[in-house]
Amino acid sequence: MNYDDFFREASVRDIRPPENNLRTTFNSSLDNEALFQLPLLAMVILTLAKGRSKPKLSELGQIVGECLERTVSGFRGSSQDIGWSANLRIRTIKALTFLERAGLALVDPADSTVIATEIGRKIAGEASNRETPLSSSLLIIERSFENIRAERRIRAEVK
Repeated sequence: MNYDDFFREASVRDIRPPENNLRTTFNSSLDNEALFQLPLLAMVILTLAKGRSKPKLSELGQIVGECLERTVSGFRGSSQDIGWSANLRIRTIKALTFLERAGLALVDPADSTVIATEIGRKIAGEASNRETPLSSSLLIIERSFENIRAERRIRAEVK
């Protein structure tokens, strides 16, 4: 049976999907489906760019990926290394382009670091100061970024 025949037959027989009388609860968690969404990536970039140490443009996709791996429970201890994901890197640059066009972030031409503007810092601060799963995740991302920087410094000193 093809597509058109199916719907014609369903309407003739008055077949409808059963109504679900159970109320579904809204589950507000950050899952794998949300990872590559531009608004989330933009908030991650703003969160990283508002701190004291700023991410370099050349390592932004890798840093965002590492921070998300440490934050999103589905990737903790996983064999997937999303920091190397080409899709994530492309979407990260698209999110950064949006932030630049909106006047929320800029790339410092002197040292190629990503910097949140005053408005960008305010938006990231507002998102972080609420009691939501997003704010909790942004705080963990901020901590993860600081930990990644510290780990890299220690590795460089050991060599």
